[in-house]
Amino acid sequence: MSIPWGDIATYTTAGAGLAISIAAWRVAARSADEAKRSADAAEGVARIERERWHSDQTPIFKAKLVAQEGDRATLDFQLTGPLSLQHLDRIELTIANSDDLQRTAQLAGSRPQEELDVQVWGPYRFGASADGADATGRTVQPFDLEVGRGRPFTVERTRPPHWQEGYDRNQRWAEQFAGKPMRLVIRCQKDGVDPWVVPVDVEMPAPPPLMALV
Repeated sequence: MSIPWGDIATYTTAGAGLAISIAAWRVAARSADEAKRSADAAEGVARIERERWHSDQTPIFKAKLVAQEGDRATLDFQLTGPLSLQHLDRIELTIANSDDLQRTAQLAGSRPQEELDVQVWGPYRFGASADGADATGRTVQPFDLEVGRGRPFTVERTRPPHWQEGYDRNQRWAEQFAGKPMRLVIRCQKDGVDPWVVPVDVEMPAPPPLMALV
């Protein structure tokens, strides 16, 4: 029987080509894995740097209440830093509950959730129809601000909800929040950057000094 040398050569060449292809595929796969690991590592470093920058650029606010006559006061609100932030394109002020309580209509006979939500549970609310305040006095119209600049807002003392009864309801309401701060939650936006949410406690203004008797 004659040996098919031509077929053997063809099979040998095909086998060698297959082995080379497998080796090349393995090299390419390794290179792709290494490239992906490098890309993932670079993205991880970039993410850490973005988060560090975002943290370093957290807006710094100063807020102070200045009492006026009667139940009104002025909220002196300022963006004080950091200087590298330069400005914020949108600031949303919201008054949070001063007592940190979440009020939900879970108990039988409790008020509807809608009524609980519109009530400002704290000593002050934004003045009605002032500075674009909403009907509840919980928020004002969003605004922009440069670092080193501020804005005054008119605020007024809150009233007990309409469902509270008793001749001393106003006194009990005032005592409930005596000494507790006006709590602000500030959502800040700058174009091209993830937003910040900054809480600020505003201490109550000192009572006006008593007039000396002459």
